Amino acid sequence: MNPQKEKVIALHKSAPPDKSKSLSLNTNNILYDNSQSINSKSSPGKLNTVSLTELYDTAYTPKTQIIEGLLYSGVYLFAGAPKVGKSFFMAQLGFHVSGGLPLWEYKVNMGPVLYLALEDDFARLQKRLSRMFGMESDNKFFFATEAKRLIDGLDGQLDTFLKEQAETKLIIIDTLQKVRELSGDRYSYSND
Repeated sequence: MNPQKEKVIALHKSAPPDKSKSLSLNTNNILYDNSQSINSKSSPGKLNTVSLTELYDTAYTPKTQIIEGLLYSGVYLFAGAPKVGKSFFMAQLGFHVSGGLPLWEYKVNMGPVLYLALEDDFARLQKRLSRMFGMESDNKFFFATEAKRLIDGLDGQLDTFLKEQAETKLIIIDTLQKVRELSGDRYSYSND
């Protein structure tokens, strides 16, 4: 067993149902990474199943907390009407994570942040960020104003960045339209 993996232990033993008692599990509010698969040998059209024994005998790595009690590793969409401050909030979030600064009353686990500001240029970013944070700088907060689309190799660009900055906690893509934009209604940004 990998010593870095946490063992998940069944909190209640199986028993015939007793209608006078209800079962409840105490999960201690720990979220687990569902992407780990016990049995990855599924074929198209077949359900990927596990037995209860296999489920209990498998160690799952807890999801990483980026901002404790608020933001865990995973994919999130932050959406809203135009010009309500989404980009400003994402910059604020990136600044706090890259500097390990508490966000509101939440503890932040520091690490590098990549912000793909695909509707900006560096001069505009400099102006906005200096208004937000003054001249306080951070060498763990990285920006790019151009990137490939998903179908053209964005994943390769991100992989390269992650190899160079292995401790990266957060990647912000502003906006989804710039990396997903394709011709035709099938890939409409508004539909996403």
